[in-house]
Amino acid sequence: MRLENILALTKATLVNEPFVTQFENIVFEVKNVKRGDLFIAFNEEMIKDAILNGAYGIMFDKRTQISDREIAWIKVSSCEDALKKLLRFRLIEKDVTVYECNEIVLKLALQIITDPHFIPLDGDIQTLHKVLWNVEENTTLLFTSKTCDKNLFTNVKKISTNAVASIDIVEQTLFETSFIYNDVFYERQLLSPFFIPYLEDLLHLYKHLKINFRLKKFTLMKHFEAVFVSKNLEIKEFGTSDKVLIFESNIELIEEEISFLQKNALWAELIYIIPHAMGSLESKNIYIYKDKQHILNILNTTSFHFALIAGTDTSLLSIQKNIPTQLTLDF
Repeated sequence: MRLENILALTKATLVNEPFVTQFENIVFEVKNVKRGDLFIAFNEEMIKDAILNGAYGIMFDKRTQISDREIAWIKVSSCEDALKKLLRFRLIEKDVTVYECNEIVLKLALQIITDPHFIPLDGDIQTLHKVLWNVEENTTLLFTSKTCDKNLFTNVKKISTNAVASIDIVEQTLFETSFIYNDVFYERQLLSPFFIPYLEDLLHLYKHLKINFRLKKFTLMKHFEAVFVSKNLEIKEFGTSDKVLIFESNIELIEEEISFLQKNALWAELIYIIPHAMGSLESKNIYIYKDKQHILNILNTTSFHFALIAGTDTSLLSIQKNIPTQLTLDF
């Protein structure tokens, strides 16, 4: 890529008058720098090694000592923003198709094997650069704005939702599903029936785009995450206790998950523990917490079979481990 194009795309300042006018590749891991590359200095301590490895240019956003004036020294306000702009331009050249989905659909897509022309995107900008810089022409990308900057792409399409039911559920619990799809039986998948509509939306996209795929064993996702516990909130083997903590870090899913539990666990004692910011949520058995210790206090003093906990994750239980408990016969 030509130096003048990089300066224009990133609105950068060239702080010297170098002899170089273009670069072979854009690199931010010093071990991968080769002669002729532009090194993006996310870690300014690596600049010296990048130059020794043959970098023709250094892009930086912090106060930096100019050491070799024959190469290009490019000052930007943010290395991350500059890389995003360069990657956006690269993707325009590649003519990719981009679909936006919600967080659940993306995490399901990451667990399904597809042909290499369909890529679900997950990770920071440096990870995305590695995946996308040399992506093949006419590739289809899937992303969620929860984890990926939408401004990386042009002409973003929305994935269709509420797809016509295509999965036949054979047997289900709150946290496992056995189902048939395309005449194939998938037994006891670690996939709550709560996620099945999201899976149908994804499979509908595959069908629409004629993407080859293969379902494999699903693993527990970090959403509607069930942890079976004892009376003292000690973690038990999956399915071996009648007390379950259900963790959901994305508070946008809580109302939908409450409705799911109220519909599918009529026999159970349900409680919902939500952060103060969600205090306007209306439902029975809602408890509002201030901090993690407050959550533990609620769990330790309230009767329940299922406790849906919003806005936090299983790290909560590491706090409980440090709290002394009395000897008990509870298992």
